Amino acid sequence: MPQNRETTYQAARAVAQQLEAHFDKHLTTARHQGDTNLAEAPRAKTIELILDTAFWASLRHEEGRPPRISLAFLSPEQAEQPLLFQQHLPFSSYVLTKLGPGVERPGIHLGVWLKEGELCVWGTTRSIPSLCFVVDVSEPGLLVIKHKRIDGFGKFANVAVLKGDQVKMIDEEQNSMPDCPNMLSSLLGFTTRSSWHDGINVLVQLAVSMREHRRGGLLLVVPSDSKTWEESIVHPILYAVTPAFDGLAALMRQDEEEKSQPAWQAALRREVDSLAGLTAIDGATILNDRYELLAFGAKIGRPMKSVPVERVTITEPVLGGGAATVHPSQIGGTRHLSAAQFVHDQHDALALTASQDGRFTIFSWSPCEQRVQAHRIDTLLL
Repeated sequence: MPQNRETTYQAARAVAQQLEAHFDKHLTTARHQGDTNLAEAPRAKTIELILDTAFWASLRHEEGRPPRISLAFLSPEQAEQPLLFQQHLPFSSYVLTKLGPGVERPGIHLGVWLKEGELCVWGTTRSIPSLCFVVDVSEPGLLVIKHKRIDGFGKFANVAVLKGDQVKMIDEEQNSMPDCPNMLSSLLGFTTRSSWHDGINVLVQLAVSMREHRRGGLLLVVPSDSKTWEESIVHPILYAVTPAFDGLAALMRQDEEEKSQPAWQAALRREVDSLAGLTAIDGATILNDRYELLAFGAKIGRPMKSVPVERVTITEPVLGGGAATVHPSQIGGTRHLSAAQFVHDQHDALALTASQDGRFTIFSWSPCEQRVQAHRIDTLLL
């Protein structure tokens, strides 16, 4: 595949320079801070070619199914225990489609690198260096550009999302907005290594799992030292849990050494998926801030002395997204309106709302604005 060939996917051409600048900036900063095991930043033309080929591959089918692949730009020497092809394969949409069924499991990357000036596929790897350029192809016409975090923990940090001709570049400055929830800051990459062993990581994993079941769902996170949230729930609660189920809480109470073990991480994933599954049931799933399950299928009601929520500030962490003040009915349906009303009445609570179409919104109270904030974060969860 000649590096000078013309690309036909216009979104790739439009975003390539921005992506080159992003990776250059973060890798330069990491080197100045003394970080090691860093990737190499791809040039704009290389980025354009990778995105162009990945996009057209996403529209092809192999045995009736579109490919689900992850492409990582690194040399074989930068990978640990790579699976090496005897002959490097041409980097083409045809090759990616053919390889797709064998590499669609999470954590497997197809290694892409330049050989004699040409892009090629050299094999697969599960281990990539920090800030490695990764393109995730999860559905037709959808590309997510991301990178591995410096410390290697937690979900990869998303950089941009391309869907058809629509381009969304993640705005890393969103973490500086007033009352930005810790969960949003963590997804934008502004957390310490230790935070990925605490509740921030759990909420991120719950959000990802809620989104994956594609049935829609609502998770309320309430304080463990107060019962005022019960005023916003219709009683009796049909699916109340007594005593509170502490499967997830028990895992979170274990020490840091236990949390670093693969067995603990696997157990956490099982508990997260089980809890996220309950959010598919009509109504709200209620979790306290100690991660104890209190109820599911609960109905949200407005307390007698409360007034209906009229205005919500909605944001999306993408460049040019800005903030808008709207009526909550403009954000989504009944589930979103109920989530906004709950947080409007219970300022110390958090509401995580998943739509069937994949949209995901965090509702939180802003003391600065004295208003509910709605943060659209589906671009960060892909």
